Amino acid sequence: MPSPKAKNPCRSGGSPVLGSSNGRYEFMSLTKPLNRSSPPPHLLQRQGSDPTTARLRASESPTRRRGSSSSTGSASGQGLQEEDGIRLNPSFVRVALSSLLAIDLWLSKRLGVCACEDSSWGSVRPLMKLIEISGHGIPWLAGTAYCLYKSDSTTGQEVMLNLLMGLLLDLVLVTIVKAVVRRRRPAHNRMDMFATFSVDRYSFPSGHATRAAMCGRFLLAHLVLAAPLRVLVLLWAGLVGLSRVLLGRHNVTDVMFGFWMGYWQYNLVEMLWLSPQTLQGMMGQLA
Repeated sequence: MPSPKAKNPCRSGGSPVLGSSNGRYEFMSLTKPLNRSSPPPHLLQRQGSDPTTARLRASESPTRRRGSSSSTGSASGQGLQEEDGIRLNPSFVRVALSSLLAIDLWLSKRLGVCACEDSSWGSVRPLMKLIEISGHGIPWLAGTAYCLYKSDSTTGQEVMLNLLMGLLLDLVLVTIVKAVVRRRRPAHNRMDMFATFSVDRYSFPSGHATRAAMCGRFLLAHLVLAAPLRVLVLLWAGLVGLSRVLLGRHNVTDVMFGFWMGYWQYNLVEMLWLSPQTLQGMMGQLA
């Protein structure tokens, strides 16, 4: 038979809590403060966890829990920063290209000694501009067309015709590359060039260098020249490229790539070589 205290728990100054293991009421004293951080024992028994372990978990202060979470968050944030740092680190190729670009700009500025009249070699500027005109496309196109018109032999017409085709091919390829790359001319350049077009505001590659390399190879291969004249052709091609840097028109890499591009353009002209018979056949098909 249950005791009176169990039947009337309010007389003993306690509060009943259900869920005891022996089927009786259990009392908690009202004089002791209630620990709000720890869950009631019946919840612990329902969750199937150990009350001692639950009290130890509940005894941890919120500050400590916040500290541990912040340390965890900082550790994870530091890990993300390290991962982002590794991801953002430039590759070796990018560093090498950036270094070569810096050297190219520095060397081009140092070699632009004829960029202005008051430069260190400003007195040589008129001679450099004369060499610049000798490598321009308009004199070469006009001269080749005139020689083609005045030539009486079939061999001469064939040579001049293919040279004209190579000059037109050079203009097209250089225009395409300049429009794609869009590299600006050096800052110390003065835009006082002879017969410029809209694409000439770009610097890469040097059209004078491509033309000089291609025409130089063409003349040495298809014209019978004495040894002094052959040396003169090579010297002219080199001076055309050098004048572009001395006048501040181009960077060093623009001229170097232009020489390389013009060298291989000649191979393309040889592949597309037009003989008089081929030309006559093409004209017959068009007619």
